[in-house]
Order: sequence, then structure tokens, then C-alpha cells
Amino acid sequence: MREDVESLDISDVTANWVNAAVLARQIDDRIKALADLSDTPLFFGRLDYLHAPGADRAEGAEGERFYIGRRHVHDADGDPMVIDWRAPVSQPFYRASKKDPMDVGLRRRFGYTGGDLTAYEDEHLSDPAEAAATSKLLQQEIERPRVGPMRDIVATIQPEQDEIVRSGLSGTVCVQGGPGTGKTAVGLHRVAYLLYAHRERLARTGTLVIGPNRSFLTYIEQVLPALGELTVRQATVDDLVARVEVRGSDDADAAVVKGDARMAEVLRRAVLSHVTMPAEPVVVVRGSRRWRVPAHELRTIVEELLERGIRYGAAREALPQRIAHAVLVQMERAGEAPDDRVQDAVARNAAVKAAVKSVWPPVDPAKLVLRLLTDADFLAAHAEGILTEQERKTILWAKPVRSVKAARWSAADAVLVDEAADLVERTHSLGHVVLDEAQDLSPMQYRAVGRRCSTGSATVLGDLAQGTTPWATRSWEEALAHLGKAEGVVEELTAGFRVPTDVIAYASRLLPHIAPGLAPVASVRENPGFFRVRPVGGDAEVVGACAELLRNEGSVGLIAADARVPALAGALAAAGLGHLSPGEETTRETRLTLVPASLAKGLEYDYVVLDEPQAVVDGEPDERTGLRRLYVTLTRAVSGLIVTHTTALPAQLSGDAPRG
Repeated sequence: MREDVESLDISDVTANWVNAAVLARQIDDRIKALADLSDTPLFFGRLDYLHAPGADRAEGAEGERFYIGRRHVHDADGDPMVIDWRAPVSQPFYRASKKDPMDVGLRRRFGYTGGDLTAYEDEHLSDPAEAAATSKLLQQEIERPRVGPMRDIVATIQPEQDEIVRSGLSGTVCVQGGPGTGKTAVGLHRVAYLLYAHRERLARTGTLVIGPNRSFLTYIEQVLPALGELTVRQATVDDLVARVEVRGSDDADAAVVKGDARMAEVLRRAVLSHVTMPAEPVVVVRGSRRWRVPAHELRTIVEELLERGIRYGAAREALPQRIAHAVLVQMERAGEAPDDRVQDAVARNAAVKAAVKSVWPPVDPAKLVLRLLTDADFLAAHAEGILTEQERKTILWAKPVRSVKAARWSAADAVLVDEAADLVERTHSLGHVVLDEAQDLSPMQYRAVGRRCSTGSATVLGDLAQGTTPWATRSWEEALAHLGKAEGVVEELTAGFRVPTDVIAYASRLLPHIAPGLAPVASVRENPGFFRVRPVGGDAEVVGACAELLRNEGSVGLIAADARVPALAGALAAAGLGHLSPGEETTRETRLTLVPASLAKGLEYDYVVLDEPQAVVDGEPDERTGLRRLYVTLTRAVSGLIVTHTTALPAQLSGDAPRG
């Protein structure tokens, strides 16, 4: 298929160089999408239907066989050999069961080792004599060690996951999922499905995946290309709102106030405060005639524009046309017959321009926010009845700033600038946005994301128990309201496929203290995993635990409180153990990654050494946030976990645990 595309000759089919360039780029993208992937088979399953899908199921009608794979594959004659996993005919591979065989006689799963077909497993779904059983190949694929970035899960999608993946484009879905439930994979595969089912529409409107940080985006960036989807943009929230350079930071109290949804009303008031009601008439001179629009009529025009609630910039652009229209009405009454060209000329008249500049001056979003944060009187005037005096003092900058460029903007300030910019000019909306690790966003950050999908839909992914910011989400209903998607549906994934039973049970001891309303994840893995809690005498023994786990196949993560990372990096170097930083791709030669606790969210390793749990808790501004950070770090292991500590463990983890 790739060779066919590479051999295409477009020299005689393009009318000009622009068309030729566009077509050449499309061909290049198609070639990239058809690239071979090492160790990735073209098919992973087979469905034998009792009857041809869509055909009359009369007795004696012949069935049909389909091979299911990551993408559609056809032979030299164009006949399909492998059916895309997203096609409707592939759906029973994920949903069919003994209770509801969906007209499938046989479901076959194929097992691979290093790209070689090594096993297969059959289920005769329509045979009442065969008992339902857990698929061993499915279990092996779920538990297979991983080296390198995140990979697709098309061979292991579960029925409850498939239902979310195939939900429609028009609706917003919020997925609450504990560690290892596959919520990130579900979100990415939903994008792939939507691009398959609504390709033309999303090609026009665009798609976006938003992650918590660059390390996370690097970890997931190969999933969609492996499924043949190359057009999905990936970004962090900070990337989206990068209208000013972020060089500063806020303390927790200031960040909480700046991230509060009430700031949106403060900004709205501040923007509209620039509008001044006209006190003088506008006089337009055309030739020998003078046309006068009185002040009271101008005030009516301005009031109507304010009542419409349109963007500040759009109203400012409409104002000269509205004034010109009032002049044209007078012209028509005087017996003239002006057309649209006359109205445009009047709108460009110097007197009209001067009136617009006086009544509805331009607003620079960054300058507006800078004034709010540095001018106590200006902030007080527009935050009256919204923010308390103490809250205003909390967000005011201590020192005056000369200019926008000289300001040391924080990440929360950048979100405020983005909000102000949207009040002036509408933000471009995409067709679909996936927001991962959403529990850590502030209400104002939700609003920033919501602007990017105001006319589209969203997939929101997160775990309330893993919220590690002072402004962490309290409920998904509240989050969806800030996002502008109050009608969104909340789905919950509770079956754990990634984290071993013993590990998730230990981590779940923290749930009553960090998210008492959430049900603990129930691991469905047959392998309980390796788990030990180990008192140590120093960093050398922590390094020894890493060396111990490196004897196994797969990746190893050493996770520690941020303040402990430099010391552990030195200890690893002294022991001759090479290591990577989060976001760097593991190889078979270097499989150890040193991970600051603040960057651990969303990452997974086959084996993890968690250093000093109490230090992880102490590294956060309050105990609940610290315990949530600890919950995150405890649940990064796929096959085994060693918890090392020199000081006492947090009391919330008390109870018997395997030691050694």
C-alpha cells in the first residue's frame, strides 16, 4: 500500500503549483501514516460471523470472516485483508460475550512475541457447551513489560472502555478513572475513533490533546501515529495561553484566587469599563452637506451593543457601521439614495473614527491584566462585591512594573490574559479536545480549555483522588460547568488493568483521607505483582533496590520527592547506574528513569522504587495535597513496587504490608 502511494505521479493532474504542493503534502502524510512499525503486527484478532453482517439471517445463509487490526489493509486488487478496529464490523471483537454473542461464532485472539506470531486462542461464543473463560492472551498482553513510550491498547480494549471510545462526536464525556484503569488510552483511542467516523468534519475543525506537562506528552505522543493518525495537535494548558512570557510564580493563596472563576467577572467589568457613554454629537461632512447624529442617539447605539453581549472587539468594529447607518437614514429622509459604498465611506470618516476611539477605545488584554494586578484602586473598583479586601491584597503585586514585557508573569496570570483576550476577540474553537489529568486544573484553566471547544465537544479524563494542586477539582459536575459543557456525561472506570492487586490495595489505604467518596480500583490482573516495603539505611540501599529491579525485564522508575532528586542522582552516578529524566525514551540499554514526584502523574513503569513517602507528603503545601501526591507515586508501577524509607511512614499507610 505504501509503495502504491510512493509511485503516484502527480505531474499531469495538478492545475498549478499551489495544488501540486497541497497534493504532494497529502501524499507525504499518507506515506508517513503507512510506515512499518517494528514489533507491531498488522492484525491481532479474527471474527467468524454466523451470517454475513447486514445480510438476511435466513437459515443456511453463509457467514463471513474478518481479521481485525490497527488499520485497514487491502491487497493489490483492493480487496480488504484486515479490517480497521474502529469499523462497525469490528465492534463485536470488543463487546461480544457468551451472554450476547452478537452473531459471532468464533473470536480468535493472536499472541505475538517481538512481532512474530506465537500463539492463538479461540472462543466459540455461540456454542452453549463451551464455558466462558478469561483470555490468557489478553491477560499476557495487558501485563507485558513495556520499554519506551506508551503504546496503543487496540488488542485489549474492554467492553466498558469500548463504549466510551465509540461514543458520538456531539457529546462531551468525562471519564473518572483510578490508577491503571486505562483512562488516558481510552481518551486517545476515542480521538482515533472520532477521526475515523468523522474525518472530513474534524479535518476542517481540528483536534487537540491537552496533557499536564511536556514529559507526559512525550510519553503518549506515539499512540495516535501508530494508529495512522498524524494530524492531532498536542499541548499543555500553558502552551494554549502563552500570550505573555511566564517568568514568575505565585504562592498557593494567590494562585487559588487568580484561578477562581469569579475572576472572569472581574475581567469582564474591567474590559467594559473602557466604554464611555457619548456626551457630544457626531457631525459628518460630505460635500456641502453636514449630517449630525445627536448624543442621545449615539448613547442608544452604544447601549444596544452592550446589551447584545458580543465581544468587545466585535462591538467596536460594529460601532462605526451603526453610526454610519444612522447617517444614511438621514440621507434617505432627505431624498438621497445612498448605497453600501456610501455607508462604508461614512464609517471611515474622521469624525466617526474619532467618536469610536473616544467611546469604545481599543483594549490590550495584557495591559489590562497588568493594571488590575498593580493598581489597587482599579482592582477594587471592578472586584467590588466579588473579591474580599484580603483576596485583592493577595493577588496585588508588591512592586510596580514599567511594561508588559518587564512583568514577571506567572502561569495563573497568563490564564487571566487569555480570558481578557477572549473578551476582546473570540478564541478559535476546535472540533474535539481531549483534556487529560483534568483534576489539577483551576476553574479559570477549565474556561481556557472550554474556549478551545466552545462549538465542539470534549473528552475529559482524570481522577479526583490524584488532584495535587490547592485548587484541585472537587467534582466533575463543577468542572464540566466551568468548561462550558454542563450537559456532559460522567463515566467511571473502576477495573484496574495496569496496577498489581497488592500495590493498588496498599495505595487505596489513602482514599478515605484524600477522596472519601470514591470507590477503590479493583485490579483484574491475575498476577498480584511484586510489592515490598523496605526500611533502608541510606541512598546506597535505595540505589541497590533499583539495581535489584533492573534484573527484571522492562522499565524501572525511581520516584522521589523533588528535593531528594539531586542527592539520588549523585548516588546513581556513584554506583555507575545510568538513568534518564522523565520524557526521555527508555532503551534496552538504559531502562532506569529518575522521576521527581511532581512529574510522576500519568507515567508508568514496569517496576518502581518509591523513595521516602513522608518526604513526598512533606514536599506539598498541605497534608491532603501531599497524601494525594503520594497516592499518585504509589500507583505508577505495572509489575512491582519497592517502597524504601529511613523515616517513619505516613500514619495513613499504617497496617500490615510485606517487608523485605
